Amino acid sequence: MTRDDAIVAVYQTHVDAEHAVQELRRGGFDMKKLSIVGKDYHTEENVVGYYNTGDRMRYWGKLGALWGGVWGLLAGAAFFAVPGIGPVLVAGPLISWIVGALEGAAVVGGLSAIGAGLYSIGIPKDSILRYEVALKANRFLLVGHGTSSEIERAREIVRRTVPVEMDVHAAGKLQPAGAGAV
Repeated sequence: MTRDDAIVAVYQTHVDAEHAVQELRRGGFDMKKLSIVGKDYHTEENVVGYYNTGDRMRYWGKLGALWGGVWGLLAGAAFFAVPGIGPVLVAGPLISWIVGALEGAAVVGGLSAIGAGLYSIGIPKDSILRYEVALKANRFLLVGHGTSSEIERAREIVRRTVPVEMDVHAAGKLQPAGAGAV
């Protein structure tokens, strides 16, 4: 089985991340191939996680408008309490990759559950560590996967949304999109 290429963009705010999702939708990118990850500002220490890949999960927290809008476009929703990062909300197919990595005991040394999910689709460990640091800093990750041509089109759209950083990964190998540069 061949892996898809992937694009990962980091956004400073939820407004910027939501704008990127809307631009990708307008540009014809398949929303079933797009995920978004961000920290939850509601802290409930007893919750370990929740995911739902069918119907939409409801959210009433501080960023309810963002997550409500994003979950209307992306398939699946999840909440994870990630040690070292905190409560994290995820929408899109990344949920399946995270759950698959956790169920398969494929958690890679030094990576969170989010990182293990990204690693399982071929994102290099050094890039994942940067993405985990971005999550800890309350930034938002946008993750898309698809054919080379789909990701190239997404790259052009994402570039116009001015992410803090953006990388394109070709079947697990970082392409020179700027190793964190836009």
